[in-house]
Amino acid sequence: MSKRVAVVLAGCGVFDGSEIHEASAVLVHLSRGGATVKIFAPNIDQMHVVDHLKGAPTEEKRNVLVESARLARGDIQDLSQLDVNEMDAVIFPGGFGVAKNLCTWAVEGKDCSVNGQVRSTLESFRNQNKPIGLCCISPVLAAKVFPGCEVTVGHKQDDRSPDVPVIGRLLVQIPKSGHCWALSKDLNPNFNCMPLWIKAFAKYCN
Repeated sequence: MSKRVAVVLAGCGVFDGSEIHEASAVLVHLSRGGATVKIFAPNIDQMHVVDHLKGAPTEEKRNVLVESARLARGDIQDLSQLDVNEMDAVIFPGGFGVAKNLCTWAVEGKDCSVNGQVRSTLESFRNQNKPIGLCCISPVLAAKVFPGCEVTVGHKQDDRSPDVPVIGRLLVQIPKSGHCWALSKDLNPNFNCMPLWIKAFAKYCN
């Protein structure tokens, strides 16, 4: 029986939604692995909309679920409909939408809040000891939701997204401990989570 994997999106576009390359790569590799995939997104407004050509915010209003449907070719469900009992794992691709729409990390940093449905999803998979995949900036969700979970996040100026406060510009760094493929299990040996960093993700995909 194939593994059933939920993929949770945060919109469509690196600066205000899910990073398209990451989301596509996740879906490709799940397909190659024979997984049965269901795609979800919260039915909420985006924090804002960014013109990806100019790298500047616009006055538009867009919905995370509607925008995520672009990546899913319309085959997507409201995150509120995700039943952990019907899934074997969940994966969150990266993109600034994670830090803007799924939580408020882009503007509040370590003091951020996590969307209630996102928090509930993570806690449900954790409570059933089911794998949680977190790409790029997505590990900040786990760090906020799970006590004792820590991630290393640095900052890097990114002129492509000048609207994002400095605290929202980041470079996820691989810890010197060598735990580059998983959050430190020394903090919680039962925590089953594997964040994929940008550099490692590119290497994996090649």
